[in-house]
Amino acid sequence: MRPLLEVMDLVKTYGEGEAETRVLKGLDLQLETGELAALLGPSGSGKSTLLAILGTLMKPSSGKHVMLGEDLTKASDRDLTEFRNRHIGFVFQFHHLLPDFTALENVIFPSAVRAGRETWAARERGRELLARVGLEKRMDFLATKLSGGQKQRVAIARALMNQPELVLADEPTGNLDRGSATQVMELIAEINQNEKTTFLISTHDEKIADTCRRRIRVSDGLVE
Repeated sequence: MRPLLEVMDLVKTYGEGEAETRVLKGLDLQLETGELAALLGPSGSGKSTLLAILGTLMKPSSGKHVMLGEDLTKASDRDLTEFRNRHIGFVFQFHHLLPDFTALENVIFPSAVRAGRETWAARERGRELLARVGLEKRMDFLATKLSGGQKQRVAIARALMNQPELVLADEPTGNLDRGSATQVMELIAEINQNEKTTFLISTHDEKIADTCRRRIRVSDGLVE
């Protein structure tokens, strides 16, 4: 059975000549369907660059990036955008909710962008997702009226809107208190278990990493 995602000999350099900096140095990594994995490593180790490449937000300088059997290193920018919208969800440290939109409007936004309009089916799925993350009574609240933990739960629901196979989370609990962080990780673990959605969570928090079933540690541009 093939892995959900595989990168081989991944290299990413910035700049040229004397200013050239190699951030990823031939990195190899596989993720299986249904994994809940923590991505660990010190600042400057290459974690953020790796997440950007896995999320098709950035192309590697060389190497191979395959997901769902598709070689993404050969894909055009347009094809990468379509692939990303269909198969990958994102949760960031700063939730990036649209402040003038309600919780429900924020959740269905990815679907509206993909379809070119807001549909009844999208609203129904958005409501279902918000109920699943415990916000059925906050659906019509503006994002500015939600607590930090509630905003991050909206962000998780939004990441799941298009039913992605992979969700990439970059410090998703970094701005939350311990209680809210625990709730968010319990929610992620529940979704991972019930939906078999693969999660890769970048974190500096060992307690968050302990809730994941696999640890992937990046150091000096390579997986240890």
